[in-house]
Amino acid sequence: MTMRILTIFARHGDVKYTSALDELDSFYARFLPEVVRETVIVDNALPETHRICLSPGSILVGGSNRAWEFSAWDSGLAFAGRRVLEFDYIHLVTSAFRQLYTAYLERFDITMLAALRGRAVAVGHIDRFNEPVRIFGRVSQSWLRSSFLLIPPTELRLLGSLVSVTDGRAIFSGDPASPFRHDAPISEGYRANILGWLTGAGTGQGFVWHSRFDLDPKALAMFEAKTLAILNEHALAVRLRAQGCATVDATWLSGCVARGGGAAISRDVIPCWQEQLADRDTDAVPLQDAGLAAIA
Repeated sequence: MTMRILTIFARHGDVKYTSALDELDSFYARFLPEVVRETVIVDNALPETHRICLSPGSILVGGSNRAWEFSAWDSGLAFAGRRVLEFDYIHLVTSAFRQLYTAYLERFDITMLAALRGRAVAVGHIDRFNEPVRIFGRVSQSWLRSSFLLIPPTELRLLGSLVSVTDGRAIFSGDPASPFRHDAPISEGYRANILGWLTGAGTGQGFVWHSRFDLDPKALAMFEAKTLAILNEHALAVRLRAQGCATVDATWLSGCVARGGGAAISRDVIPCWQEQLADRDTDAVPLQDAGLAAIA
């Protein structure tokens, strides 16, 4: 059976990541050549009414930048309409998909995606904090990196908008010296992780963000916008899990399929994220380091 994937590629102009679309085409040619693919490029720097066909199966449309890639994906899904149901997966990707850790991209192939076809899953790279945090009343520790996700269309239709938060008035103080409100709906540990990632030495896992900056009055608007993007990324995973959609780590899935075949995945319950990360065949995270199994 042919696998069909609709790629919704979010960008804001084509200056910063000039080669991103070519790199995405190369990814498909190398790892998923069997896929029947269509692409909607959503450019948040263009008016939302913009429409132009670039090639057969590829169209460029304007998007809403109110919530960066998340609102761009909403624009792409709205443009596709009911046609999304014709595809096995919707591929949500951003122009920054080649930044930071990217080894998981090379694990994708048709066999691993076919193993979970028709199931309530979201496949990508699972990131985590060292400790659980609280976000909008829920305790969570892990999320799916939003630059490269594959999700069945039915799960996206159940989810509704990919945007979870756009209004920062309940979150931000307006003071760069202490940027969060004292009653913001995110825990102190989460605030520290955000500050460390955007402006400091990271989150204690040995990685730093490629675009970190000093937090001063001039950078406050960027800090707030990027923080909202971080919260939308984490909230997306929280909301997907709440509706019964499993978050699946691509590295774990690839190794599992290689060891036991796709049929074993289809029959079994997908393990929690901690077990997936501990069972990776590369870059494994021991269970004692990943946290309690009850924490999503």
